[in-house]
Amino acid sequence: KKKIEIVYVLVFQTPSAVQKIKQLLKDKPEHVGVKVGVRTRGCNGLSYTLEYTKSKGDSDEEVVQDGVRVFIEKKAQLTLLGTEMDYVEDKLSSEFVFNNPNIKGTCGCGESFNI
Repeated sequence: KKKIEIVYVLVFQTPSAVQKIKQLLKDKPEHVGVKVGVRTRGCNGLSYTLEYTKSKGDSDEEVVQDGVRVFIEKKAQLTLLGTEMDYVEDKLSSEFVFNNPNIKGTCGCGESFNI
């Protein structure tokens, strides 16, 4: 019998996000990747956090894509299930954007969301 394994992708990165993270980490050899989390903040509940990390936490989930390591904090894992991480630049701003299919609502300013 063949064993069927179901894999849930927590976060997948667009090529733009991968390139930007590689560029940011190039000048920070002591850091191994970036860590994604969520915090209670804003007028609608939750907000994403993104920071450099020097190591994988005990309860972090690790996603490696094209040599880029992204760690997801335990508290954020169910919240981020199936989320696309993108990096978007236009004339006025540049930022990482999380396209999350689980979000049920966002605040008017776009700073926070709820699941």
